[in-house]
Amino acid sequence: MKIAVYGATGYQAGLVLAELVRRGAPVVLVGRDGERLARTAARLAAVPAAAGPAARPGGPSDAPGPSEDGGIEVRVADAADHAALTAAFDGCAAVINCAGPFTVSGGTVADAAVSAGCHYVDTSGEQLHIKRVFDTLGARAERAGVGVVPAATDGCVPVDLLARLLAERLAEPVEEIFSVHRITGGGTPSRGSLRSALASLKVIGSGGLAYRDGDWRSGAPARRTSVRLPGDAAPVPVVRFPLPEVVTIPRHVNVRCVEGLAEATLTARLSTPLPPETIDALPAGPAEEDRRAQRFTYVVEAAGVTGRMLRGVIRGRDTYGTTAVIAVEAARRLVADPPGPGVLVPAQAFDPADFLASLVPHGVDWTIGPADG
Repeated sequence: MKIAVYGATGYQAGLVLAELVRRGAPVVLVGRDGERLARTAARLAAVPAAAGPAARPGGPSDAPGPSEDGGIEVRVADAADHAALTAAFDGCAAVINCAGPFTVSGGTVADAAVSAGCHYVDTSGEQLHIKRVFDTLGARAERAGVGVVPAATDGCVPVDLLARLLAERLAEPVEEIFSVHRITGGGTPSRGSLRSALASLKVIGSGGLAYRDGDWRSGAPARRTSVRLPGDAAPVPVVRFPLPEVVTIPRHVNVRCVEGLAEATLTARLSTPLPPETIDALPAGPAEEDRRAQRFTYVVEAAGVTGRMLRGVIRGRDTYGTTAVIAVEAARRLVADPPGPGVLVPAQAFDPADFLASLVPHGVDWTIGPADG
């Protein structure tokens, strides 16, 4: 079961590859620079296979075994070269795309994965890329018999799954769902994250897409201007923010309105992005001790037509490390137990409670209870 990782020399990809190697999965490193890929492969060769539980307590025990050829291959292909990409993915069961900005090149990688007959996931949080994958690749993925799950990240997957559980527990038509992300600590974001934010600056400034009455639209005012987050004594100001679950939730929950929110201070910080030359001079990503100190809280609130409201809360640590676990677990499940072909949201591809349970040993916990009102 070879898993190809595109953008294999990047920061997030390094964590994804380490997770794959710890599980004993044969990997194919794909990217533009053969020399950098070779150096990455040499570093990976020193990582003990199937050491997941030691590296991240409670890791999966059903990891595939290593391949006969040592488990690590290198293939060179540019994202702009469809034929080379398709050839690079040949013989792989799945592709994990870690190369942002995804709005610029993510669609071509996803398209090549489908052409090669591979299941596909990516680590994008870019709202427009995710929607474009749904809009353009569904029919081709169905004909190819593969599953495509964009936004296999620490934020989108747990929030999307929890939204399904909230809707089921409401047991009535859903009027509205909103989500809020709060992340504290973690050091400087990776260069890839900063470049993606720079490429999405206009989308971030506009608040991105919201879902209203059967369609996604931009420019709609936020339905809420403040939210009380867990642990806070008072509500905090929030604004609309282009969260990926705004694209995914309406595809499996019959809901009238969905929007993503963020603290107003976050949008203010992102409105003055770092210039490209400054980003290039930064470290590839946060140090391990910074990642371990990072905490995230994601709130999902659902309101039924009768006014009943439920709140789900997801807590965890280390967004980059959690994304690596989620992306690898998503790819593994697509291969081991295919949910059916097409472009799928997390709640369509995976059993929500079971997938969430698989994250608990990795420091992710979740609760459902009454909403704040």
